[in-house]
Amino acid sequence: MTLNGVYAKLRGVNLHHDLGALGAAVSADAVERQLKIMKSMGVNALRTSHNPPAPEVIEACERLGIVMMVEALDCWRRGKNPYDYGRFFDEHSDADIAEMVLAARNSPAVLMWSIGNEVPDFTSTAGLTMADRLIAGIKKLDETRPIVIGSHRHRSVPPVGSPADLLLAKIDGLGLNYNTAASVDALHARYPRLFLFESESSSETSTRGTYQEPERLNTGENHTPGKRATSSYDNNLASWTMSGEYGLKKDRDRKWFTGEFLWSGIDYIGEPTPYDVFPVKASFFGAVDTAGFPKDTYHLFKSQWTDEPMVHLLPMSWNHEEGETVEVWAYSNVDTVELFLNGKSLGTRKFDEKKTTDGRTYLETTEATGDDKSVTGGPWPGSYTSPNGSAGKLHLIWKVPFAPGELKAVARRDGSAVATDVLRTAGKPHAVRLTADRKSLPADGRSLCFVTAEVVDARGVMVPGAEHLLAFDVEGGSLAGLDNGREESAERYQSSTRTAFNGKALAIVRSGTRAGRLTVRARSKGLRTATVSVRTAPAREKVLTPAPEFKPDPGPGAPNYPLADASYSGRPDTLPAAMLDGDPATGWSNAFHKEATALLPAFDGAREEDWVSVDWGRTRTLDRIEVSFTVDATHTLPATVEVAYWDGRRYVPVKGAEIDWATARRRRSPSMPYVPAASGSP
Repeated sequence: MTLNGVYAKLRGVNLHHDLGALGAAVSADAVERQLKIMKSMGVNALRTSHNPPAPEVIEACERLGIVMMVEALDCWRRGKNPYDYGRFFDEHSDADIAEMVLAARNSPAVLMWSIGNEVPDFTSTAGLTMADRLIAGIKKLDETRPIVIGSHRHRSVPPVGSPADLLLAKIDGLGLNYNTAASVDALHARYPRLFLFESESSSETSTRGTYQEPERLNTGENHTPGKRATSSYDNNLASWTMSGEYGLKKDRDRKWFTGEFLWSGIDYIGEPTPYDVFPVKASFFGAVDTAGFPKDTYHLFKSQWTDEPMVHLLPMSWNHEEGETVEVWAYSNVDTVELFLNGKSLGTRKFDEKKTTDGRTYLETTEATGDDKSVTGGPWPGSYTSPNGSAGKLHLIWKVPFAPGELKAVARRDGSAVATDVLRTAGKPHAVRLTADRKSLPADGRSLCFVTAEVVDARGVMVPGAEHLLAFDVEGGSLAGLDNGREESAERYQSSTRTAFNGKALAIVRSGTRAGRLTVRARSKGLRTATVSVRTAPAREKVLTPAPEFKPDPGPGAPNYPLADASYSGRPDTLPAAMLDGDPATGWSNAFHKEATALLPAFDGAREEDWVSVDWGRTRTLDRIEVSFTVDATHTLPATVEVAYWDGRRYVPVKGAEIDWATARRRRSPSMPYVPAASGSP
């Protein structure tokens, strides 16, 4: 593909139509903010998944220089859900296609039209007739742009003469959803006329600030209520998904491949894979969370899609346990990175400079990756191997024994420092800090200002894991919504309070109708209050409808005691509550199972260390705890067991603890007697 006469790749994202805390109602300011965040990641293309865009989206793409794949439908006659668009397809699809084209055809941002995504009718004979009608409807109004589909039905070459094969003769380009490199090559060889691209790539899931088992290419997710989250080491995959690094390498290595659209650019409301339980309500697929806060995936793609020197460390905070060895990664578009801990060098890591088979240069380590089981030969069996015969990773690694202080990455090019990233150990929460994303806005009763709230220590370092309840109030305007990017949350978007999540929250503030100042204040018990103000300028047009009044979120209510909790639960049927249900057949476990993917085998795993607790809601004196462990082909006794109690401020190890293990001859449960201790939560 060429853009303005220059070879280019589509560096795209899929975005659903919702705007996080604002819901589905369109806001030009919110759309612009989302797309600017995507642009800063290196994005140059947007797929409107899976519906025609609002005019505000088209206008923002024009201003920002983002090309668009405008998509019509998520199904044709055969729906995917009982109340899907399929009920109206025969009667309304012609008019809907015409409206889509007429609304957007004059925009220079529109690159191509898509007639459907993962449509069940793609592989049926009846679907061929439907495709003909939709294509004719578009060409009647615009013959200048290619027509494509986004398909999960073409992960292998279809039989000659089948509906899936005949459909490809009708379109100009084929969008592929989650195809392996081998299948992409096979399709290109069979259909050289078609331009191929990935309409949905990756779909790895992550939670901002959560990390697990970086040594694994695919790991489990936490099912403990209140802690449901997935790892940000690019290593939490569902059965159909692939890592972000794999998708980037597959696209990079094939000049004829038109590009990719990451699924997804931003988390959205709905489809909370890998969970299916309230109150998980948002997706985990985004490179950015619903509040607009970047996750680590954002920085991975930025390192591959931008040229301005950058380096990013993950984990993105430096608060860990004494004695813990932390696997630190660096994403960078610079070949050399040196890591320092408290001013002492921990060594330099380098990417090798390589060339694609057509001569384009790129940076990558040279090593086995183990990320493609379909590769059975060549120099790197089991690893994705570029057509040039090389394999490697898009990140650099250090194993760092944790010590509090400052962790700093310095990226160097030709010996000169060109980018840095610094992490500092946070102390106790001290204050709230507010940062507005603009200095002024019109006093039109409509314009929005996005204010980031952070819980910081006395030195201004954001406190990871801080979950303080923040109360917001506004003068000279009104609250439009609150968010924190947490996928598992029952908090209302339209309220005056919100808990911080991993140290952050977002207040979306609407301007008033009087010029002057708009002031936002955030308060939290035990923290210093923060205030930020922006200027509001006179506006000719104003929205005079009074803004709704937001009230504090009612919260989750009182817990039911005794309350069991755990740092991690490996499956939805092994939650902490199972420890207290009186059923010997059930119990808590941190073991997890991962289904096989197209690239990785299935496996069973368990974390090395976790804790469980029981809270009675009142002080109790205990001198003995008795627990039962399952020992079978997949479960073993723990190597060590420790007992601690909550003294009102922290967990304190009990004194005089002895572990009395059960044996085959003595079938009673293992017990742990210790010096009596008073606590509500051992």
